[in-house]
Amino acid sequence: MALHFSKEEFKSRKSYILNSIKEQNIDALLMFRQESMYWLTGYDTFGYVFFQTLVLDQKGNLILLTRAPDLRQAQNTSNINDIRIWVDKDGSNPTDDLKIILDELNLKGKKIGIEYEAYGLTGRNAIKLNQSLEDYCSIEDKSELITKLRVVKSEEEITYVRKAANLADLALEEVWKYAKSGASEAKILAEMNRVIFEGGGDYPANEFIIGSGKNALLCRYQAEKQILNKEDQLTIEWAGAYRHYHSAMFRTIPIGKANQKHFKMHEACVEALTNCENKLKPGNKIGEVFDIHAKTFDDHGFKNARMNACGYSLGATFSPNWMDWPMLYTGNPYVIQSGNVFFMHMILMDSESNLAMNLGETYLVTENGNERLGKQKLDLVVL
Repeated sequence: MALHFSKEEFKSRKSYILNSIKEQNIDALLMFRQESMYWLTGYDTFGYVFFQTLVLDQKGNLILLTRAPDLRQAQNTSNINDIRIWVDKDGSNPTDDLKIILDELNLKGKKIGIEYEAYGLTGRNAIKLNQSLEDYCSIEDKSELITKLRVVKSEEEITYVRKAANLADLALEEVWKYAKSGASEAKILAEMNRVIFEGGGDYPANEFIIGSGKNALLCRYQAEKQILNKEDQLTIEWAGAYRHYHSAMFRTIPIGKANQKHFKMHEACVEALTNCENKLKPGNKIGEVFDIHAKTFDDHGFKNARMNACGYSLGATFSPNWMDWPMLYTGNPYVIQSGNVFFMHMILMDSESNLAMNLGETYLVTENGNERLGKQKLDLVVL
């Protein structure tokens, strides 16, 4: 088995979940989040795009219900011993197979928690699931039960996050090497991904964001690949990924010549990031981190150009995105803890001037503060 963590690590994770299940007074948990399955067992797949669930009851019984293509996937990547297969056929309803498992575990009439906030549990499948369990047991939304356990990283996890951060740093070096007038965005992306894969990294949980000119003001990937002009601006957001753990970075790079406003925007981004660093400490609330970000930009006159969130937790995540819980926005009451990993992005998109400036880094929260995991300079680099 290609397990990425020690037996002791998996044992402690299972113990954490079982304690939480008992504390929340549920008899079993139906996992649909691939992140939960990976964290608990090592199970590594994109088969969650179909109906798939991992059942854990209070006694510690663990049963995976999946399709035939994921039988060997689970056997090769996880410590799951009991794997059940539902059969593809016209009109198939895998919730019928799930109820057989629940019967075996004597869960009829009991209270079951369900991870509804899962990309693999489509609306149609959720309806089928609810209808199937309607008169069978009581159900509760427990989407964040494991998510809240995953938010503080262990030493074994931090090792992988550091490796991901190193890969992200290497990717930035390729950007600086290839981003210039006449260069293709496609070439830049290719070289970034090359060094990450050559370094043993993984596909990230979502596409890298890249855009120049007017597309430098976009915060999402889109398919257009442009050639950089003599004077241009290039926005890139990317992550190093290792064993599915992510470390993200964000930069806007003027090409040829920087607009004077680029310098002012970059100065504001550095100040905002520094202020957020000072607030990202154990005991503070992450909503307070956002508030200092917003105040800094607003004081610089960039209120209309900033976003309404300035980051989020990172960890082992799967497509379609690498954003993890919780997010940094105003009023969020989550109290920062040592072992948290946060990506903080200072984003300015000025539609009036059609200029962008972005600066983002990943941080590990320590006992007394935080550590920036990326080691590259924060200076405004003009290429």
